[in-house]
Amino acid sequence: MIIKSLELSNYRNYESLNIVFDKGTNILYGDNAQGKTNILEAIYLSATTKSHKSSKDSDIIEFGSDEAHIRTYLLKDNIDTRVDMHLRKSKSKGIAIDGNKIKKAAELLGLLNVVFFSPEDLSIIKNGPAERRRFIDVELCQLDNFYLYNLNHYNKIVNQRNHLLKDLYHNPELKETLKIWDAQLISYGSKIIERREQFIKQLNEIIESIHLGLSGNKEHLEIKYEPNISIDEYERKLNSSWDKDIKLKQTTIGPHRDDIAFYVKSVDCDNEIDVRKFGSQGQQRTAALSLKLSEIEIVKKITNDTPVLLLDDVLSELDSNRQNYLLNSIGNIQTIITCTGLDEFVNNRFEINKVFKVKKGTIEEA
Repeated sequence: MIIKSLELSNYRNYESLNIVFDKGTNILYGDNAQGKTNILEAIYLSATTKSHKSSKDSDIIEFGSDEAHIRTYLLKDNIDTRVDMHLRKSKSKGIAIDGNKIKKAAELLGLLNVVFFSPEDLSIIKNGPAERRRFIDVELCQLDNFYLYNLNHYNKIVNQRNHLLKDLYHNPELKETLKIWDAQLISYGSKIIERREQFIKQLNEIIESIHLGLSGNKEHLEIKYEPNISIDEYERKLNSSWDKDIKLKQTTIGPHRDDIAFYVKSVDCDNEIDVRKFGSQGQQRTAALSLKLSEIEIVKKITNDTPVLLLDDVLSELDSNRQNYLLNSIGNIQTIITCTGLDEFVNNRFEINKVFKVKKGTIEEA
């Protein structure tokens, strides 16, 4: 999988852009706030239909314009494919693949697999559980349409059940209708729990050796799935939570409350520690980097293809050892990297295939 080129129109600070990428390593460099990250965001949108910043479509469109366009040209399995995305301020986005409009995001997800790595990802370990759930969901939605289907339905039912919980204050006679929503929650929620368990198992098979290498053969890392509820107890605990849910006006039981934990232990000691609670900042960053590198490998394993790696100014946040490990791990993956300067690549003697200078919404090949 490679991205051949990208065209933007009225997107963020780009009135018009056409950039052709190399199949190897592409560097976008320039001062801050010039538009480097906007290019990565457009690629991420083309892959997932959403901004990695969780921005609304109206915020992405260039100031003074009512719509923006993204056109991404891909080469996958030796077949050329074009993804068109039409962003509109007053309507939902339009998406087409090779000129054919699609109605559901599921038709696009999995066509272009990307791994996005930003400085914010280095905080995924110590931040709240919502970010770790988002990591799982974004990856699985790209890799598994069945998971995407179950997650979308589950989220809709949680929202509908929450609306009912709020209505019960004025209409307590509706209480028995909770059973209808509960049955559907259990059905979809159980499938989500099962797939997440499998995903964490797959990650652990990969992350062990990566983290060992990153830590200089000093530490083992294990990810532990912390489900809010087990499948066996789902129905009983959901039913017993009615009074609490009605009082709080929200659903308190289910995989939308899941988390994952990261445990490290020294190679010469059996005592493990929870990295989020007791790990040093260095240990937390190493665990986060191990997680992102594992993400690359799991995409390769499941799709039998390579993802496109997007690195958003992340090298400046890593020490030289972690920089070297990351750059050496890229291998034959198409990579698009943003940075403020080229020193880190020169110092690492890293092979660069194309370099672009970004300045005030314009790009020149260096």
